[in-house]
Formats: sequence, C-alpha cells, structure tokens
Amino acid sequence: MFDLAGKVALLTGANGGIPRATAELFRRLGAHLVLTDLDTAALDDFAASLPEGQVRIVTARMDVTQRDQVDEAVALAGREFGGIDILVTGAGLYVEQEVTAMSDDDWRLTLGVNLDGVFYACRAAMPLLRRGGSVVNIASMAGHRGSVRHAHYAACKAAVLGFTRSLVHELSPRGVRANCVSPGIIATPMTEGIMRENGAALIAATPMKRFGTPGEVASVIAFLASDAAAFVTGETIHINGGIYMD
Repeated sequence: MFDLAGKVALLTGANGGIPRATAELFRRLGAHLVLTDLDTAALDDFAASLPEGQVRIVTARMDVTQRDQVDEAVALAGREFGGIDILVTGAGLYVEQEVTAMSDDDWRLTLGVNLDGVFYACRAAMPLLRRGGSVVNIASMAGHRGSVRHAHYAACKAAVLGFTRSLVHELSPRGVRANCVSPGIIATPMTEGIMRENGAALIAATPMKRFGTPGEVASVIAFLASDAAAFVTGETIHINGGIYMD
C-alpha cells in the first residue's frame, strides 16, 4: 500500500531537512521527483545523491513567494511527466522575533514563504493533480498552540490548517485528498537555535524524552500520500512525541 511506483511528486523547499527526508523516502518507494528550492546548486547536489534507477528526478529553482516561479516549476512538472500525483509544500521560514521587534517586511516575508507559498503551489498544482492524488501541507505544532517569539510563523501555520481543510471541498470531487502534518520539535537545521537554547526544557516536556527526526515526519507524509490513506482527507497528524495532544 506504500508503493508509489510511477507516481509524480513535487516538493517545495526540497533542500530542507524534512523535505529531503521525504524525497529520499519517496524515491525508495518508486516516485518520480520534481524538487524545487531557492539554492539550485545545493538542490542539484542533493538530487545527484539520489540514485535514479527507474526513477526520474527533475530540479527547478523556485522562490515560493514569487507566483511566476511557482507557476513555472509546476508547469515544468506537467511538461516532463504529464501531471502530478503528490504535492508536498515543504518550504518554510522560522525566524525568532518578538512582535514588537517585527518590521512590516519581516511579517510579510514570513507570510510570503509560509502561507503565500502554500497557496501559490496548491493553486498552480490543482489543475495537474490526477485522480487518486494527494496534497500534504507541512503545518506545525505552532499553528495549534502558538509559539513564543514566533507569532508570525504560528499565524501562518494556523492559516495553512484552515486552508487545507477548505481545499478538501474543491479537491474531493476530483478524487484528490488534502491533509496536513504538524511536526513538533524536529532535529533539522531550521530548529538548531531553539534546540540549543531550550532543548533541555523541551525534552523534559516531551513524554518520549527526545526530539523527532526528519525521517519520522517523512514516513507520515508518505502514508498520507499513499493509497493506504485513500479515505483520509482534511486531517492533521501530529508528530511531536506527545508534547502537544489535540
């Protein structure tokens, strides 16, 4: 049921810790990959590290805050593969700032990456998503409980949850599902700062007494993308070791 052979998966923010782990797992499960991110050199190096075999891997530069770049990368997937089966919106920006220290530009950039980018990618991909397809948006525990000194990030992730539930009504008649994953503290480059400063307290507050790994998030994304979750839509799966239980 976790066989993704022949499926086409487009990932945004594919240089990030969770999207990389997801791309690696998708490749092992047989999916063709369209990997997008800002840093094309790093993206190409990552793609080269994934043995293709029967899997094709295409890379494209994408700034998710720029609608035209998102549209072009999605169109590339259409030209190369004829359609898309899986969309994973992994691009993210996580900056620590108190509200009173946020400039207008700080606010807009965070919303641009974490919310506008999800909207642009979903809107562009929807006409190309094939029946049986799946959208998996990466939200966050912050979208459910808030986050100290990350109000802009938390606001975006809360909006992603509502946006995804709304997508269900437009995608379901076409046989496409939409779900979210909400990771807690996952050991990635994006969370190095918070782990360094508050790691001990966070581990103490986590029933499983450790941080999560990108691979543990990737496995849940793969489940939601697969036929094993064929009747799952509009849901959010928490991956946080028990630190937050909804």
